[in-house]
Amino acid sequence: MEAPNFLKQIVEKDLESKKYAKVITRFPPEPNGYLHIGHAKSICLNFGLANDFGGQCHLRFDDTNPETEDVEYVESIQADVKWLGFDWNKNLFYASDYFQQIYEWAVDLIKKDKAYVCSLDESELREYRGNFTTPGKDSPHRNRTVTENLDLFERMKNGEFAEGEHVLRAKIDMKSPNMNMRDPLLYRIRKVHHHKTGNQWCIYPMYDFAHPLSDAIEKITHSICTLEFQDHRPFYDWCIENCSVPAQPKQYEFARLNMTFLVMSKRKLLQLVKENLVMGWDDPRMPTISGIRRRGYMPEAMHEFAKRIGVAKAESLIDFEILEACVRDDLDQRSIRAMAVLRPIKVVISNLPEGHKEELEASAHPKKVELGKRKLFFTKEIFIDESDFKENPESDFFRLSLGKEVRLRNAYVIRCDEVKKDSTGKVTELICTYLPETKAGKPTADGRKIKGIIHWVSATECINAEVRLYGRLFSVADPENTPDGKDFKQNLNQNSLTVISNAKLEPSMTVANHENRYQFERVGYFCLDSKDSKPEKLVFNMTVDLATGH
Repeated sequence: MEAPNFLKQIVEKDLESKKYAKVITRFPPEPNGYLHIGHAKSICLNFGLANDFGGQCHLRFDDTNPETEDVEYVESIQADVKWLGFDWNKNLFYASDYFQQIYEWAVDLIKKDKAYVCSLDESELREYRGNFTTPGKDSPHRNRTVTENLDLFERMKNGEFAEGEHVLRAKIDMKSPNMNMRDPLLYRIRKVHHHKTGNQWCIYPMYDFAHPLSDAIEKITHSICTLEFQDHRPFYDWCIENCSVPAQPKQYEFARLNMTFLVMSKRKLLQLVKENLVMGWDDPRMPTISGIRRRGYMPEAMHEFAKRIGVAKAESLIDFEILEACVRDDLDQRSIRAMAVLRPIKVVISNLPEGHKEELEASAHPKKVELGKRKLFFTKEIFIDESDFKENPESDFFRLSLGKEVRLRNAYVIRCDEVKKDSTGKVTELICTYLPETKAGKPTADGRKIKGIIHWVSATECINAEVRLYGRLFSVADPENTPDGKDFKQNLNQNSLTVISNAKLEPSMTVANHENRYQFERVGYFCLDSKDSKPEKLVFNMTVDLATGH
């Protein structure tokens, strides 16, 4: 079910009224980190609107802060957009492509006496700016002549001054109730190497200045931002109105994605990476697109998630279980079934001869015949999961216990006759009898109905694998809300990763590949780990479980 999308309604009206002949949107990430699920929503929104109305969406890197930007991030962002199924075609741009034009517009603002070079230091700039209850004060440099400002700005560009010695500011209104209109910065000096322009520039436009002008150059019709940019819109409009731009884009804001059990701040995610609290940007517990991709999410699930949560103006906290439900719905349709015993107990079938190996057949998927069949082998020794046996079970425990019977999925009914333990009292082996007449779901000879069904694998015809079970990265629903003053990292879930080094999988998994997804029956959905899994050592990541999603 698709939730309301107010932006889609705006675009429809603009096209109906002939305001625009063609919709042009853009996705404008800063290349200073890896994208996360919130960005995935924005990608689906911007590219989706363009696709829905036969328009185009640009991928533009707002690379105006060379101190934090890197080619690594540029490449990862492009991979993420393509993984989600979108293509910018020839429309790949960088704000740095427009540095010369933006500089010329800044010069033009100085000539119109709408911008000036200010020499206050950082602390003085804050002091003069005021706050939400106190109006700002004019800079003592606000009334420099146009000639003086042009000379200083040219010398800033030529590298004559140190970082922080001067900035270029718009001349608007220091008493404006909107802090963003109190003579905002347009340019600052940064003598650092830029990933794309090298050392060509030592002054860089501020994001809020470069962004609307880049939109105008690309003739964007609908410039879609998250809600925190709502107060920046008057300055966006001021830039468009006061520079000789070739188009008049309009900014619209929507509520950013906030989710339970996650943090969505690139700065905080970077902290987790740099402090080695996770295994990198693509750790499957991370909310990054590279992380969820490695965990086994499919792009179709992200598209469905974006539709279900919709696009709204009001901030809200989305339950992580909504995303997990989308993932399950998607994986249920595509996942090949298999049996995997994560915590094995050996079972010896006493009434089978040594070396017995009976071939059984099971469907690869209960509804998709085209996925074919898989072979299972029923042997004298098998493994079941330790959770499927209890010596002293409760009345509602319908799995295996001493003297009781249970059905092996796709095989036979077995009865437990004897329990063997080690010196510590731990169960090490179960001696059982199988009922030959119960093959493939057939009833017992006396017509008894067996309630319990458990999964199993042959002990001699199985493969070993490492299985990684992932819980939620944080132990509380709102990890950033720490009223006691704790750092958000104090809310990390210390049990978010469980590694099972010697799981037992049915033999069909020897041909497992990275493209497919698998449902380990009665356990969850899994995929091969894209980094660590090798033919000689298979490593599976749990994408989501069958019940709770944890």
